[in-house]
Amino acid sequence: MIKLVIFDLDGTLLDTLADLANSTNYALNKCGFPIHSTADYKEFVGNGINNLFERALPEGEKTEAYISRIREMFLPHYSRNNNRYSKPYPGIPELLAALSSKGFMLAVASNKYQQATDKLVKYFFPEVSFIAILGQRDGIPAKPDPTIVNDILSVAGVKKEEALYIGDSGVDMQTIKNSNVCGVGVTWGFRPRQELEKYNPDYIIDKAEEVLGIVEVL
Repeated sequence: MIKLVIFDLDGTLLDTLADLANSTNYALNKCGFPIHSTADYKEFVGNGINNLFERALPEGEKTEAYISRIREMFLPHYSRNNNRYSKPYPGIPELLAALSSKGFMLAVASNKYQQATDKLVKYFFPEVSFIAILGQRDGIPAKPDPTIVNDILSVAGVKKEEALYIGDSGVDMQTIKNSNVCGVGVTWGFRPRQELEKYNPDYIIDKAEEVLGIVEVL
């Protein structure tokens, strides 16, 4: 019986791509590097912002020094502009409200840095009571390492078989396997269905409302 539903953030709960692209392009431009289209960022995001910057930098320039410089320029710009174009995916607010009303515990597990994860979740879902909102934290390995899921399970006081994890990328599908929890891949996010299918999750869904049917039968 499922008691806890854990959501990835970017590409699952929120469409954050345009704001991530704009702030990264701002930092790239300030540092004299070429910028990218918003669509390009679908392949850059998912493994934390340092990996985002490394992927956005030109070949031959992917150094620790340049990554650090891009980060310095990105963080204040993104902090000011991270809710300009971002928005919940269709059906997500209704899904969260329905799950809450049915007594499910809810949590967020993201590779976005902790400050932005906390800010965006509380900004877009102020009425939702999440038992945990965890992003990328210093000294804690990022997904697909299972630490973030295990930390949430500990906070919630539930067993692995009582949790459902929902995400949009191969990183999320790997996190499901590494955490040994039931998992759902969603097709409305940043990655194609084929990427999800490669990892053979328990479910792949096209609409947020389909989660309700899953939790009712598990």
